Amino acid sequence: MSGGAGFIGSHLCETLLGAGHQVICVDNLLTGRRRNIESFASRPGFTFVQHDIIEGLPADWPVDAVFNLASPASPVGYLAHPIETARVNAEGTYHLLCLATRHSARFLQASTSEVYGEPEVHPQPETYWGNVNPHGIRSCYDEGKRYAESITMDFHRLHGLDARLIRIFNTYGPRSQADDGRVVPNFICRALLGEALPIYGDGTQTRSFCYVDDLVQGILKAQFEEDTVGQVFNLGNPGEFTLLELAEMVLELTGSKSKIEFFPPREDDPTRRRPDITRARTQLGWTPRVPLEEGLKSTIAWFRTELKV
Repeated sequence: MSGGAGFIGSHLCETLLGAGHQVICVDNLLTGRRRNIESFASRPGFTFVQHDIIEGLPADWPVDAVFNLASPASPVGYLAHPIETARVNAEGTYHLLCLATRHSARFLQASTSEVYGEPEVHPQPETYWGNVNPHGIRSCYDEGKRYAESITMDFHRLHGLDARLIRIFNTYGPRSQADDGRVVPNFICRALLGEALPIYGDGTQTRSFCYVDDLVQGILKAQFEEDTVGQVFNLGNPGEFTLLELAEMVLELTGSKSKIEFFPPREDDPTRRRPDITRARTQLGWTPRVPLEEGLKSTIAWFRTELKV
């Protein structure tokens, strides 16, 4: 698994280990963290390799399945490392596709809801091709993932690779980073520290928030269920909330007296985002189960420990 020391990747590694799989976790720690994997790093069947897959792979592992989660995935991460983000989704994905092809392994490419850009279709089904600014400040990530989807499907068509794509919508939960710029950890940490919660725009822009445990189950179903080859699946919670609603919920659950502050909108920031998960529900039998309030409580409890507040 590439990107296995990241927020989502570490949860996926841990779940696979718990199911009895052997896991090779490859991560260059650009945005991943060793502490995300330290609780299970010494367990039998787990191997961590610090390596940048842009440069190729350090070994020709005889793998049965490949999960490609390597890429900065938060605005802070990919805006700080735009070239690395574009390259890992291009060159890094290529190297992993070659590995999977050599060993006839299952391949799962983690893509993103960002491929839909500023959507003109709502909610967004997998058949929607998106509305992306190809040279904006977010394009290193948006277009990087679109390229990764394209080359994955080329390997599937040309080499018969057993591949599938997932498009991940906003995910939150324990092990997310306080300073990565994503709205849930940002709001929670600021609320716990008594700092103002920033909203860029008027707060009416919407997002759909999926708890990480739900997402991991969707990823596993997409990889291992039958009849998923060559398909793309939206994985996210279809519940849609404005950022103002989220901020108010975080303040209530934390008991914080923090204020909400409004700032000008960010460049290329989508105004609406909600997944159509009909395909995942009908073909994978997957639907998120954790309500936002319940998931926020667990995430808040984790951040209280992290921040020691």
